[in-house]
Amino acid sequence: MNSYDIAIIGSGPGGYVAAIRAAQLNLKTVLIEKDRLGGVCLNWGCIPTKALLKSAELFEQIKKAKSFGITVKEAAVDFPAVIKRSRQVADMNSKGVEFLMKKNKIDVEFGSARFQTANQLEVTDASGKTKRIEAKHIIIATGGRPRTIPGIEIDEEKIISSRTAMTLKEKPASMVIIGAGAIGVEFAYFYNAMGSAVTMVEMLDHLLPQEDEEISTILERNFKKNKINFHTSATVSKIEKLEKGVRVFIKKGDKEEVLEADKALMAIGIQGNVEGLGLEKIGVEHEKGFIKVDQWYRTNVDGVYAIGDIIGPPLLAHVASHEGIVCVEKIAGLTPHAVDYNSIPGCTYCQPQVASIGLTEKEALAQGNQIKIGRFPYSASGKARAIGERDGMVKLIFDAKYGELLGAHIIGAEATELIAELGVAKGLEVTPVELFSTIHAHPTLSEMIMEAAADAEKKAIHI
Repeated sequence: MNSYDIAIIGSGPGGYVAAIRAAQLNLKTVLIEKDRLGGVCLNWGCIPTKALLKSAELFEQIKKAKSFGITVKEAAVDFPAVIKRSRQVADMNSKGVEFLMKKNKIDVEFGSARFQTANQLEVTDASGKTKRIEAKHIIIATGGRPRTIPGIEIDEEKIISSRTAMTLKEKPASMVIIGAGAIGVEFAYFYNAMGSAVTMVEMLDHLLPQEDEEISTILERNFKKNKINFHTSATVSKIEKLEKGVRVFIKKGDKEEVLEADKALMAIGIQGNVEGLGLEKIGVEHEKGFIKVDQWYRTNVDGVYAIGDIIGPPLLAHVASHEGIVCVEKIAGLTPHAVDYNSIPGCTYCQPQVASIGLTEKEALAQGNQIKIGRFPYSASGKARAIGERDGMVKLIFDAKYGELLGAHIIGAEATELIAELGVAKGLEVTPVELFSTIHAHPTLSEMIMEAAADAEKKAIHI
């Protein structure tokens, strides 16, 4: 039996980052993975989808080339080549994790892990061969998988998950996307740009319902302009498989409507991969597919921990990575800061991009805050005009009394990059005066943050 200080089950952005931090702290570490290093994020999620979205963005820019004084003739999508590039990018990232494991002298075992005791695992590889691994501390980082509507089965042919949506051999002529969170919205943008007819169905009142309502409304206006159809406040009652497609039955209040398409993409969220681990054998508590943990990611069983999607929302790669670092540092006897879940940036990589951190306007008011809001439109930015990206807005929400940044929301070009400045600002408890007193380079998109902060104090210059 091989003995370790730490064994980590799952090599996604939670697991492999935790492994590296453990190795840096001179803890003997093993990483166990049943599929490919990098987990869903690097292989079937974050990274390959961004490669797909870049192809879509580039194609749309080429179609606008004439407005920049450039003539492009006969631009067309080679859909299989778009998919192939995405897979190549994913492969490079998986190999990068493999290199990091070797560099940090982390043992890697491929196979499915199952608890025998709280500090002992049985790992079964693809051939059925088993191996026992013992560790003082075991971290579960097995991630999640797509949820589905009860009674509707994902068959990965006509009713597909995001994993299949990024590897289709042919572009579907039409698609119904169920769910308008980040995954649904990103695939809606991608397939619309590729030329598919896209219709979205969302149970709540807006696309990206977790975002600030004002931001979601701007996105909806943009999607309508680009002929992406959507039904909000609507539920899917059933899906019928046809000979060459699907029929989706939706309900909006008392009305029922039927949508037909080549494919239906299920994008209603994620559930944790708690099955097959032997959690019941050692008594680890979990509820609704997610493991219960404390602020240091300890389960109710001594020596067993859990991080990432397996412990529930926010279901984000960067959250899993930070949870992994905090978990390992606590195990090592250090004094890390607990993760501040009120300061997690969220990003959606459609066009226009959407990014946010902290409270929405509704949330801030519901918590009893007296607020002041600063806004600055992309249309008033010289840099945004120069690059042809005039759609969007920066919206900052401050506490009226103390100036604390409660929430920041951006929709527009490079929003997912711009949000980092506001993450730093929120973490350092920066006030609007400090934000707009910081000289931002001109011309840049980041000036909009300075201007929005100034607007909150009625001192904006360019609006």
